[in-house]
Amino acid sequence: MTSLMTPSGGARTVRGPGPLTDADSFVPRHIGPRPHDAEEMARYLGYESLDALIDAVVPENIRFRRPLALGRGRSEIEALRSFRQVAGRNQIFRSFIGLGYYACLTPPVIQRNILENPAWYTAYTPYQAEIAQGRLEALLNFQTMVIDLTGLPVANASLLDEATSAAEAMGVAWNTRGTHERNIFFVSRDCHPQTIEVLRTRAKAHGILVVTGDHRTFAFGPAVFGALVQYPASDGAVVDFGSLRAALDAGVAPAAAAASDATGAAGRDARHAAEPPILVVAADLLSLTLLKPPGEWGADIAVGSTQRFGVPLGYGGPHAAYFSCREALTRQMPGRIIGVSRDADGRPALRMALQTREQHIRREKATSNVCTAQVLLAVMASMYAVWHGPAGLRRIAERIHRLAVAFAEGMRRLGYVVTHDVFFDTVRVELGRRKLSELLREARAQTINVRVLADDDGPPAVSVSIQETTTLRDMVDLFTVFNGGLPAGPEPLDPGDGRDAVQAHQRRLSGRRRRLAHLAFRERSYKIGAADDAYNAVITQHRDAFYAVGG
Repeated sequence: MTSLMTPSGGARTVRGPGPLTDADSFVPRHIGPRPHDAEEMARYLGYESLDALIDAVVPENIRFRRPLALGRGRSEIEALRSFRQVAGRNQIFRSFIGLGYYACLTPPVIQRNILENPAWYTAYTPYQAEIAQGRLEALLNFQTMVIDLTGLPVANASLLDEATSAAEAMGVAWNTRGTHERNIFFVSRDCHPQTIEVLRTRAKAHGILVVTGDHRTFAFGPAVFGALVQYPASDGAVVDFGSLRAALDAGVAPAAAAASDATGAAGRDARHAAEPPILVVAADLLSLTLLKPPGEWGADIAVGSTQRFGVPLGYGGPHAAYFSCREALTRQMPGRIIGVSRDADGRPALRMALQTREQHIRREKATSNVCTAQVLLAVMASMYAVWHGPAGLRRIAERIHRLAVAFAEGMRRLGYVVTHDVFFDTVRVELGRRKLSELLREARAQTINVRVLADDDGPPAVSVSIQETTTLRDMVDLFTVFNGGLPAGPEPLDPGDGRDAVQAHQRRLSGRRRRLAHLAFRERSYKIGAADDAYNAVITQHRDAFYAVGG
């Protein structure tokens, strides 16, 4: 304690200065009870101290008597400085790996007014619809976007990521088609590897047998209750799955149809066995602006990620997934569903629909709970579609596709084999005589990551995934990597050659392309948190740029 003289000549006692190393401590700000508060609560409970309370409550055989080896605590400023030092050791490579993760551009108006806005990022589950109409409208936009792009009539308001949404789809297929005898879920080997692993893990608890293979040659029999395919495939191929739907339908045992009228538990199994397997499609949402939607060629469920709709990579997550399905599967669908209703005065209003599926009502039998959504990131993805509009989304997809076609043409000029004739953004390149180790060394020299395809049945190969952020400089560097380190040889395709290649490739895609006829968005139909376009233009200057200039 220290005595200080006041202006009137008196003295007052003030608390002494705190330690110099603790000027900005995290603990006092974020941990509520002070030491004297803890002691007072212990005395209220009849114990002399907090230690005496712990002695009475925690059994001795599980007590840890030694101090934790945590070292000296750090202030928030010190911790942030340490984080920056560690982050500064990262080597920033350009990733062309794909696998469902793509660099994209987050419109600054969305970054500032949604991602960095506590009104959006701290919001909880909208149980009180009367105070959550804005958030519900954004999620309804998300559902509308997914419904239109996938060609299926019902969508939820997001799930956690693509792999777990595929696992949820397998669960829906199991609940509606699976039995003890019909317990095989087929997964195309062309699916993303992380999705296959999550499916295997989830299947163990249910007694489901996950079988991977080639959908073109697999014999779909009566034991198959569902199937998953990737569209486009993990290595980039765009495949016509119309014949797969026919194969699944033909695999239903004829005898099962005769038992479809049975009742009871055995009747449930018989009815499930009589219905065709559920076809699940893991689809790249941006590619569906150009490709035929899954709902139009027989898919029952579509799942996938919306990460490339303006959501940063974030070292692999989190990202919002989507889930859409046929109407017959609606009540089995996981996740929140936002629906249009009317308020007490008859005005249109939004609310969470089919809440009898949800945890707060159905408890342990629920197909939805507060942990099954990525609301903030779903809102960002929906506003990305709002910001660009249907024409803008198509322009982004077409530019990506044109660059992919140009890259494939360059690979052919360099003497490589491009495996697939039809693709969207990912090109599989067979290396032939080129050593993989040499190519990867050149890629590291150019600060580029490509995906190595481990395929024991075929020649060494890699794939390159083009994305929204890819520039012509990136294309030159990619050509350099595949040309043994020689600068840009051959020269990047001139506009005429590139245009001819794209037109030829798009003719192969004819019949798969579509129009966004029902997407309920228009370019700049919302001023996202801004008073007018003038303000929007101002905030397109990233705040990060100011930090970089200021050091």
